[in-house]
Amino acid sequence: MNTKKALPILFLVMFLVMVGFGIIIPVLPFYAEKIGANPTELGLLMSIYSFMQLLFAPIWGRVSDRIGRKPVIMVGIIGLSLSFFLMSISTNLWMLFIARIIGGSLSAANMPTVMAYVADITTPENRAKGMGMIGAATGLGFIFGPAIGGVFSKINLNTPFYIAATSSLITFFLVMILLKESLPIEERGKQKESETSIWDVFKTSLSVLFILQLFISISLSGLESTFAYFGAKKAGLDTVNLGYIFMIMGLGSAFVQGGLIGKLSKKFGDGAVIKGGIIVSAIGFALILLVNSFTTAAIFLTIFGLGNGVIRPAVSSLLTKESHSGHGSITGFLSSFDSLGRIIGPTLGGWLFSISAGLPYISGIILSVIAFILYMVYHAKSRTTQVA
Repeated sequence: MNTKKALPILFLVMFLVMVGFGIIIPVLPFYAEKIGANPTELGLLMSIYSFMQLLFAPIWGRVSDRIGRKPVIMVGIIGLSLSFFLMSISTNLWMLFIARIIGGSLSAANMPTVMAYVADITTPENRAKGMGMIGAATGLGFIFGPAIGGVFSKINLNTPFYIAATSSLITFFLVMILLKESLPIEERGKQKESETSIWDVFKTSLSVLFILQLFISISLSGLESTFAYFGAKKAGLDTVNLGYIFMIMGLGSAFVQGGLIGKLSKKFGDGAVIKGGIIVSAIGFALILLVNSFTTAAIFLTIFGLGNGVIRPAVSSLLTKESHSGHGSITGFLSSFDSLGRIIGPTLGGWLFSISAGLPYISGIILSVIAFILYMVYHAKSRTTQVA
C-alpha cells in the first residue's frame, strides 16, 4: 500500500464526509421546528444520532477487521447520503427520527474504519502523523460545512440536505474508484481465526485510555454546547462572531493535527503529546473564564483547540500500536467512547451553565486533571506489565 497516495485520498474522503455532516448543523434546528419539533424533541433528535454511533462504531470496526476496510467505509458513506436524502423529504417528525437513526447506525462505520485504515498503512513512527491528518480533515470539514449550510439555507431549508446527500454520494464514488483495500485477505483470515472477544481489550491497561478519551470528549462537547451563551453573556458575542471564533479555533486545531503532531510524536512520543495536549486544554479552559471580548475569545478558544486537537490522534496512535486486537475493533471502541462523551457532555454542560455560567469550564479543568491522572495510571500499569 502506497501511504503517500492513500493518505491524501483518505484526507479528502473524511473532509467531504464532514462537510456533508456539517452542512446540516445550522439548519436542522429550524427544519425540525418547521416540522413541529419542540426543544426536547430537538435534543432527542441530536442525541439519537450519537447514541446509534455509540452502539454501532465497535461493531463496524470489528466487521472491517473481518471483511476489509473499503466496503465498510462505502457502507458508512452511502448511509450518510441516504439519511440526508430522507431528511430532505421528511414531512413528519418521525421521518426525521428514522433518518437520524439510519444515519447514526451506518455512518458509525466511517471514523473507526478510516482510523483503522491509517493504522494499516502507517509505520508506528508515522502513525500519529497519519491519525493527525484525518483529525485535520475532520476539523476542516466541520468548519466549511456549516458555512455552506448557512448560505444555501437562504434558498430553502431543504436545499442543504440535498447538497449534503449529493456531496456524500460523490464521496462514495471517489472511494469506490480511487481507494485501494488496506487489509490483505490473509490478514482478515487471521482476525477470524483468532476469534478473540470484542471485549478482551478491557482486560488490559489500554482500557484506561478509553476512559481518558471519554472525559476529554465530555469536556469538549460541554464547551461546544454552552459557549454561545457564555460568549453572549460575557462579551456580547452574536452568532456571526461565534462562527468566526469557532472557525479560528478549528483552523488552529487542524494546523497542529495536520502539521505538528507527527513531528511532536516522533520526537517526544505519543504519551508526551497526550500529556501536553491535556495540560494546554486545561489552561485553555481556565483562560476562557476570563473572556471579555471577541479577541480574547478567539485567542483563548484557539489555545484550547491547540491542546485538544492533538489528544485524540495521539490516543488513536498509541492504542493501535499497543493493542493485539484488530485495528478496526480498537478504533471502533474509541469512537464509541467519543460518542458517549458527546451524549453526556451537552446535557452536563447545559445543567452546569444553568447553575453558574463559568461551571462548564471549571468542570473542564477538573475533567482534564482527571484525564492527566488516568494517563499516568495507564503509564504505570503498562510499565508494570512490561516488567512482569
